[in-house]
Amino acid sequence: MGTDDRVPVTTGIARLHASPRLAGPGRFGLVTNHTGVLPDLRPAAPALLEAGARLVALFGPEHGLHGTGQAGESEDAEADLATGLPVYDTYRCSGERLDKLLIDSGVDALVYDLQDIGARFYTYVWTMFDLMVSAARTGVRFVVADRPNPLGGLVSEGPPLDPVWASFVGRAPIPVRHGLTCGELARHLNASAVPQVAGRTADLTVIEAVGWQRAMDAESTGLPWVAPSPNMPTPATAAVYPGTCLFEGTNLSEGRGTTQPFEIVGAPYIDARFAPSLAELALSGVHFRDLRYVPTFHKHAGRPLRGVQLHITDRELFAPVRTAVAMLATLRRLYPDDFAWHTEDGGAEGAGRRHFIDLLWGSDRLRHAVDAGDDPLPLCDPPAPPAGWAGDDALLYP
Repeated sequence: MGTDDRVPVTTGIARLHASPRLAGPGRFGLVTNHTGVLPDLRPAAPALLEAGARLVALFGPEHGLHGTGQAGESEDAEADLATGLPVYDTYRCSGERLDKLLIDSGVDALVYDLQDIGARFYTYVWTMFDLMVSAARTGVRFVVADRPNPLGGLVSEGPPLDPVWASFVGRAPIPVRHGLTCGELARHLNASAVPQVAGRTADLTVIEAVGWQRAMDAESTGLPWVAPSPNMPTPATAAVYPGTCLFEGTNLSEGRGTTQPFEIVGAPYIDARFAPSLAELALSGVHFRDLRYVPTFHKHAGRPLRGVQLHITDRELFAPVRTAVAMLATLRRLYPDDFAWHTEDGGAEGAGRRHFIDLLWGSDRLRHAVDAGDDPLPLCDPPAPPAGWAGDDALLYP
């Protein structure tokens, strides 16, 4: 490559490939999927084996080792054809069952290498957390091969999760948009939440990504973009996701079943008022385009919908969480008889089931504010530093 196309960032997995001893002594398992590639797009697992690493097992998250599963799905493969290594499915596996899986795998350490999105409800970081807890309980070392946060590391948005609302879309009190890399988040969780569950900290090592600066987003790192999950196709998707994922908790389509998931939202009842009403809010860094579409699967599959597409005009000014919350309040105001919240199993309200929006937001405060017609935007402010906060936690409270 010429000097103008150099990759400015060296990922943790690239550093491990160059020096397998960074994984520490003994045999290790790799927590990975299709995003676990080197900067030249070679899959990391076979490359590590060729480099002499003592890799003996693979562990897959939601969507599976190859990323073929839709939301809420994984894969059934028991062995990886490319390496011959056994594959352990960690999705929906926690507690004693996950402890047993680690023990049965026979690994001395786990190396975590998954591309996160930077939003609390993206489940890869909670796979990391659950495995850190099990590693602490079973005496397995835990190594994070760090990667850049594709949204950058200068901004956080939204409140920390209330532990009462903990689930697999949020295990511990961090903001909706956390502004951390996985390695930074692992250090924070290991000092705070892991001991509360495991009774001790994990033996944690972070192989840092060299060259990443906090102002860098995905496109400025020089690294190739590999869609982390089936409905995260581009960096533009990732930029809106910390906000528009909240529509998963409503009866609106969040664009699944289209080529622009999370960039578009719509419903059968939306009319010509929605886009102009959003434009009147003059939200920073974004324009809204009125559009019609027909999803091929998921909510309202096969039905003509009307809604909006979010067009980001300024990445630095755009606040995805604040934008989506303003959209929710506008929907409740314009369509009070049609707009509705969904429960955690995807159904309509009622029957004592928890509202999925509460799990995504980390409390029921947003839902109650929107339903009451109160201004919900103050809820979007990042958390104030807790009393006695330490420098290591500073990035959570910019």
